[in-house]
Amino acid sequence: MWLSWQISLWVAAALGIGWAVTRRVDGVWQRQIAPLCKESALVFVIYATWRRLGEVTLLDTRGALGRARWIWHAERWVHLPNEVTLQHWALHAIWLIRAMNVYYIVFHVAPVGIFLIWLFVRHRDKFPYWRNQFAFVSIVCQCIQFIPVAPPRFFPQYGFIDTAAKYGPQVYDNGGTNIAGQLAAMPSMHVAWAMIIGIATMTVTRSKWRWLGAAHATLTVMAVTLTGYHWLLDGIVATSVLLLGMAVAALWNRSRGVPATQPVADLFGEPAEVN
Repeated sequence: MWLSWQISLWVAAALGIGWAVTRRVDGVWQRQIAPLCKESALVFVIYATWRRLGEVTLLDTRGALGRARWIWHAERWVHLPNEVTLQHWALHAIWLIRAMNVYYIVFHVAPVGIFLIWLFVRHRDKFPYWRNQFAFVSIVCQCIQFIPVAPPRFFPQYGFIDTAAKYGPQVYDNGGTNIAGQLAAMPSMHVAWAMIIGIATMTVTRSKWRWLGAAHATLTVMAVTLTGYHWLLDGIVATSVLLLGMAVAALWNRSRGVPATQPVADLFGEPAEVN
C-alpha cells in the first residue's frame, strides 16, 4: 500500500526536527544520525510531491486512445521492435509471463528503497546526486503523465493480450476502476526508476554486485513491455528524462566549479570541495 502524501509530509517534518536537534549534538548523533534524518526527510518530501502530483486529475481522457495509436504508428515509422511480436514470443513460456506480471508489481518500489539505503551506507558522497535525480525524474515524468495515454493492453485489435487479466496477478481490476491511473502510461515510471538504479550502480561501485542494477533495469523493461503495460517509447522517453536530469546536474556542477571527476553537487548543502 502506498503511503499518502499527507503522512509523508508529517514524517518529513518529524525527521526535519530530528535533524535540527541532532546536528547540534556532538559525537555520533552529529556524524551519523543528523545526516540520516536530513536525507530521509528530503526523500519523504520528494515522495510526497510525487504522490500529490499523481492525485491531480488528468486532462481529458477521451484523447488517450488516439495518443496511444499515434505512439504505435510512430514506433512502426522509426522501426522500433514490435511489442506484439515480443509479447507473443514470451507467451510460449507462460511461466515467464506470470513472472513478468509479478516483477511489474513487486519490483517497482522495493528496489528503490534498497538502493537508497545501500547508497547512503556505502557511498554517502554520491547520495545527494542520485537523490536529486530521483526527484527530477519523478516530478518531470509525473507532469508528463498529466497528458493521458492508453497502454498497449487496451488494443487487442493490434494483437496485444492483457497478460495480467488472463494469467494474473493483476494491478487493476476488470471493472474499470482507477481508469486515470491506467492511462498514465507515458512515460514509464517503472523504467525511469530502474534506469537510475542501473546507471548509478554501474558508476558508483566496481563491485561485481553492480550488475544487479543493470539486471534490474533490463528485467523492468521486459516486464513493462511483455505485459502490455507500456509502449517501448514510454521507456525511451523516461530514460531521456533521466539523461536530461544528468545533463542539468553536469551544468549545475560546472557552475559551482565541481570537476567532472567529482560529479556530486548537493542542492541542499555546501558545494562539493574541489581538490
